Amino acid sequence: MRRHFARKVVVVLAVFVATIVGLSALIGGLLFREGQRGPYLPFGIALVILVIVLVTRAGRRFASPVVDVMEAADRVAAGDYETRVRERGPREVQRLGRAFNEMTERLGTNEARRRQLLADVAHELRTPLSVIQANLEALIDGLYPIDGAHLRRVLDETAVMSRLLNDLQTLSTAEAGALVLHREPTGPHQLIDGAVRSFTAQATDAGVRLETRPTGFLPEIEVDRLRIGEVLGNLLSNALRHTPSGGVVTLGAIAVGDGVELSVTDTGSGIPPERLPHVFDRFSRAPESPGAGLGLAIARSLVEAHGGTIRAASGPGGTTISFTLPR
Repeated sequence: MRRHFARKVVVVLAVFVATIVGLSALIGGLLFREGQRGPYLPFGIALVILVIVLVTRAGRRFASPVVDVMEAADRVAAGDYETRVRERGPREVQRLGRAFNEMTERLGTNEARRRQLLADVAHELRTPLSVIQANLEALIDGLYPIDGAHLRRVLDETAVMSRLLNDLQTLSTAEAGALVLHREPTGPHQLIDGAVRSFTAQATDAGVRLETRPTGFLPEIEVDRLRIGEVLGNLLSNALRHTPSGGVVTLGAIAVGDGVELSVTDTGSGIPPERLPHVFDRFSRAPESPGAGLGLAIARSLVEAHGGTIRAASGPGGTTISFTLPR
């Protein structure tokens, strides 16, 4: 089929050009006297043959790379995302090949992420499901009394599953651009004060000092207070978890350009350099960390849904995660 397509392209181009050139030569010959008509006809025929040869070569040069893309598209449709084509031919056709290769690379990356996500979700759900099953079987078999303590364990594990599913729903909705934001003018001080009130008791229990460091004039920003509060909550929760007793966690805020930058800084051990580029990935977490590793991924999605950016910096003296929200 692909070879037939290439032949059709070449034949159509050759016939089209040959017809135009031949007719032009014949008409030109008829415009001269009878005795001079003869030399023009052989010249027209020779020119037609030359044009056919040149157009055939040009048609093959154009059609062959397109045929490569068509054949490669069939392999991608069959699930082979490793397929690539050689970028050759005219500039426009090379752009087609380059765009095709970029497309298949993205498809392959997305497919790998999808499979990894399914594996991660299955792994995270397996533990609470196992605990629930084991406890219910023990209650049914009479190994445990049906009392509040044992039923509480089952309820706690269902809460873990519910939280995981809610986090995944928030993440997928934000990444799909379907998250509804209820924006309202908000002062950054309000966001910081609300976060401090929510985490003061947890910081005191952990022996960590919770400080604020807003700097200078801070303009109001239009944000969804609940969602940005969730971002700050995720960042503070991580910071307190990784800061030893006697350490400090600081919330900062500064005006930057046409917006505000909020930051959470801790005095913990820091993030290893090899993990730092992946801290905002789904299910990315240190081996000793509790939770599913979705907190920072959700924070990034919520910040980006507001049109902002988020970044992480870390060293031996601690970690700073900051995000910028447009005004």
